[in-house]
Amino acid sequence: AVVSTQSTGKKKAQLVVIAHDVDPIELVVWMPALCRKMNIPYCIVKGKARLGQVVHKKTAAVLAITSVKAEDKNALNNLVSSVTTNYNDRFDEIRKTWGGGK
Repeated sequence: AVVSTQSTGKKKAQLVVIAHDVDPIELVVWMPALCRKMNIPYCIVKGKARLGQVVHKKTAAVLAITSVKAEDKNALNNLVSSVTTNYNDRFDEIRKTWGGGK
């Protein structure tokens, strides 16, 4: 999470991916708030083992994508657009319905 904090704090991250099964959760519970504050798209995905595969480790709690190869920029832009539309832009709506709050 140190690299993610540095990348997010300096606004270098283009996308932050957070695993849902981090234990203890306190390691990443503050990441969405930081991403919203810095206006960096983020998403929560199933499985720290899946994130670990991306970085060739057993597990990873958070992945901050800072740059990609030129041929992958379009795919990253599509992913960022999808995450922003379906998750980040709907934060208030999701927050109000989760847990039954109105």
